[in-house]
Amino acid sequence: MSLDLSWAAYRVPTDGPEGDGTFAWEATTVVVVHARAAGQTGLGWTYAPAAAGHLIGELLAPAVAGLPPTDVPAANEAMVRAIRNVGRAGVAATAISAVDVALWDLKARLLGVRLATLLGVARPSVPVYASGGFTTWDDKRLTGWLADHAGIGRAKIKIGESWGTREARDLARIAVARRVLGDGELYVDANGGYSAKQAIRLAAEFPGVRWFEEPVSSDDLDGLRRVRAAIAPDVAAGEYAYDLPCFARLAPVVDCLQADVSRCGGITEWQRVTALAAAHQLEVSGHCAPALHLDCAAATANLRHLEYFHDHVRIERLFFDGVTPLGPGGTLTPDLSAPGHGLTFKAADAEPYRVA
Repeated sequence: MSLDLSWAAYRVPTDGPEGDGTFAWEATTVVVVHARAAGQTGLGWTYAPAAAGHLIGELLAPAVAGLPPTDVPAANEAMVRAIRNVGRAGVAATAISAVDVALWDLKARLLGVRLATLLGVARPSVPVYASGGFTTWDDKRLTGWLADHAGIGRAKIKIGESWGTREARDLARIAVARRVLGDGELYVDANGGYSAKQAIRLAAEFPGVRWFEEPVSSDDLDGLRRVRAAIAPDVAAGEYAYDLPCFARLAPVVDCLQADVSRCGGITEWQRVTALAAAHQLEVSGHCAPALHLDCAAATANLRHLEYFHDHVRIERLFFDGVTPLGPGGTLTPDLSAPGHGLTFKAADAEPYRVA
């Protein structure tokens, strides 16, 4: 069976100004990949610049063209070898991720089974947490968004505003979120905006925060270790880890290891990351892209939860048919009767956003 890859890139504006502790944005670019063989089509995507698509066309498609479409680990290895002189971290890793997901979806469709079933179901449903609460939102929008997602029972907001220079506003927004959430679990994400000592000092004032994501840069392993040892909330990081060695460095210094299947090398590498986490007695949390993560999350025994991220929820509903609706208690349950990951691309709806 010959294997054919195609890609396109789409830029979707946000529904308002968005920012976190260290970055601001007004649009999200999605690179969509289709893998075709024997009359079936697999679908994958990544939230990355159009450069990832060009890399797929130039290096990755030729690397996998002659391989059996069901031999996904072999294809993943061929892609990793093909980008040796490019460098794996960053754009190349996102490109590999999109193709890898498309190939796993294709394999499941060729076999006529749900992707979660192919991977091996570990849980009937996947818990999620609401994620948004951008630093650009005023208290009115923050309060309304939290109230809209109260049924999930878990929510995360952004802090560390302006590289950690607006501590009073960070604490005030956390207080607002704590009040609206009531008994719900409150998470905060500084996106690496604080220093270690600053994060430790501020965490002492947090009102019942359960999860502190990237209190310092994920490159600051000693800082993560110091914060983790000094504060009550769980420390999490890993969204910027692009290969297994990155996760191996993070595992000893966090309480929960985050992984992003659209960045880390796809489902093939996700499985390795979850095994690494288990060896360190850690749980894994899926970063963003809830529809993309659902099946591999359902196949992960040591999963904590999945991020139900504001931007990606919007895009996935717009671009794909078959997106799983949010269930009671903030859960997603894959339809095991649907082949692959159950999603199909709405090309006509996406076309106005196409940039490459």
